[in-house]
Amino acid sequence: MDHALRLARRGLGNVWPNPAVGCILVREGRVVGRGWTQPGGRPHAERMALDAAGPLARGATAYVTLEPCAHHGRTPPCAAGLVASGVRRVVTALTDPDPRVAGRGHQMLRDAGIALTEGVRARAAAELQAGFLLRIGARRPFVTLKLASSLDGRIAMASGESRWITGPAARAHVHALRAQHDAVMVGGATARSDLPQLNVRGIHTPQQPVRIVVSSQALPPLAVQDADHGPLWRVEGAPDAIMTDLAARGITRVFCEGGGRLAAGLL
Repeated sequence: MDHALRLARRGLGNVWPNPAVGCILVREGRVVGRGWTQPGGRPHAERMALDAAGPLARGATAYVTLEPCAHHGRTPPCAAGLVASGVRRVVTALTDPDPRVAGRGHQMLRDAGIALTEGVRARAAAELQAGFLLRIGARRPFVTLKLASSLDGRIAMASGESRWITGPAARAHVHALRAQHDAVMVGGATARSDLPQLNVRGIHTPQQPVRIVVSSQALPPLAVQDADHGPLWRVEGAPDAIMTDLAARGITRVFCEGGGRLAAGLL
């Protein structure tokens, strides 16, 4: 299951509104198939692992970080795919809270006579799935707030002027964090004064995060959407209402980079 969780992490920031899931197929002590949710949410982890394993899936044990889906969407249910493949046993970490699934995937496996073990590494899986679980259960995304402050606790001078106060290693880490979130968010004042790119640079990412500016005013001349810049959204209102709106749009993980007023409002 730890291996499957590491695979699932690869999908963070790239699969919204779907959850980032990992799947491992093990037969006679050997991994015969691996999969994780692909960019855009399709194919699912189970389908990718089953396709990789082919006929070796028969008699195998599937380790999946989230209950296999049981509903027909753009692809057939993953639970049905596992049944058709002939796997002997399925081990899952979490039950999917999506009302379209919510135990139905597990029941489909039981009805087919497949041995089922639930709750393995559930805490670690819940931490990884925090964004998806919050979007379904609380109608808001998971929010990470990033602020760089000086030793006296300041993020800018009294005049509003600011300079980098972090080094290259910290800035590289920020880009890695951006890549694991569906959206990067700043306040309108920050957008107008800094004209930030709000994208992932220096590392490969399958898709750029959505750029969100919280402002009641018109947007400044930020870069247009292209291969290096994600969609640009302007939102306004109270923080709770904004988060509800973003969750309704499918956003599961938001990386907020300030400024001060927006950060204070979120806190």
